[in-house]
This record gives sequence, C-alpha cells and structure tokens, in this order.
Amino acid sequence: MTMSTSRVPNLLSQLPLFNELALNELDNIALGTSELRAVRGDKIFHGGEPCIGFHVVVYGRIKLALVSPGGDEKVVRIIGPGHSFGEALMFMEKPYIVSAQALEDTLLLHVLKSAVFTELDHSPEFAKKMLAGLSRRLHSLMSDVKAYSLRSGSQRVIGYFFKCDVNKNGDHFALDVGKAVIASRLNLTPEHFSRILRTLCERGLIEMSGRQITILDIEGLRSYNG
Repeated sequence: MTMSTSRVPNLLSQLPLFNELALNELDNIALGTSELRAVRGDKIFHGGEPCIGFHVVVYGRIKLALVSPGGDEKVVRIIGPGHSFGEALMFMEKPYIVSAQALEDTLLLHVLKSAVFTELDHSPEFAKKMLAGLSRRLHSLMSDVKAYSLRSGSQRVIGYFFKCDVNKNGDHFALDVGKAVIASRLNLTPEHFSRILRTLCERGLIEMSGRQITILDIEGLRSYNG
C-alpha cells in the first residue's frame, strides 16, 4: 500500500463531495489529504484503530466488514468510486468499528479531520454535502435492517440484482464482486446464496455464466416470492 500527495487537488476536484469547491478551497483540503494506493487484499485499517479522517474512493472497491475474534466476518458495505466512508466516526472521535479491505486495485484519498473541520467553518455547501452523505448512509442502513427483517433471502438477492447496472445494460449485467462477498452483504451464507441462484435459473428467471447474469423474465423476477 503506497501513499503520495502529488495529484491530490486534481483528484479532489473530480469527486462529487468536492467538485463545487473553489480552487483555493481545494488547495486547503489538499494540504490535509493523502493519496493511497492499494492492491487486492490490502487492509486499509482494522477495527479498533483510531479514526483521524475519512476516505474517498477514486477508483476500485473497498469492503467494510465486522470481524469476530475468531476471524469470521460480516460485510456491511461495499464502497465504489466517488463514495466515502469514515465520516461519522471522525465526527464522533471514535475508533473504527469495522475493518476495510481492497477488493481490487484501488485508489483512495484520505482526508484528515483537521482539514475537514477547517473547510466546514468556511463552506456551507461543503457542510451540506457532508450532511447529505451521512443522511444517505443512515437511510441505507435502515433499508438494510428492513430487508433483513421482512424480506426473504430470494427477495434480497433479487433486490440486489435491480441495484446493479440493469438499466444501463438492458437485461445483462455482471456481479461486481465475488459471490461470497455479496452473500455476506445480503446476510446469507454462501451456500444459501448459491441455492437461490440455482433456483432462479431453474425457474427460467435468470441465466448465469460466471459472474455474468442475464434476466430472462424481468416481471417474473419482480413478482417472485420464493
């Protein structure tokens, strides 16, 4: 895992959280920002470590997971390009409660708390964006609780399919991470997840080839309650 500060202002300007800041504001944030490169499998941080800022993904994907003392893990979020993590704990001055690991080659920006607090004092728009991001996170968490409590395993898998890039690519899309990671994210065992996929294939609702999925009956999939 390597870090530098060479391209930070330019990278910041391309991210939704920062793209409305003036050049001098970007320069101020950049003073407290480091560029971090990780390869698949690299740990970004472990649960229990101090949180002194937050991270933004430029490209790649990061897995956030709760890890038990025995090494078992529960994936709680998968973070993709343009999205951030760690803000809430940064504001609360609490240590990380999850571990973060790169799922593929990833470029991150780590923004120090001191730089964030300084900019919040001077930019209402930046403050609004941070609040909006935290609000979206809370809404997503409540949606997860609702899904785990009220929806079957099959309904969770189907819901995940419709969150993928179906609208962009017609009825074809690729699973963006491994099946075990998706299963954990949906609060399923890998075996249960595989059984659901087989059942959906056998019912003629989807077709699979590796990570590639084709939806054969979109209305049937929407109404499936298995």
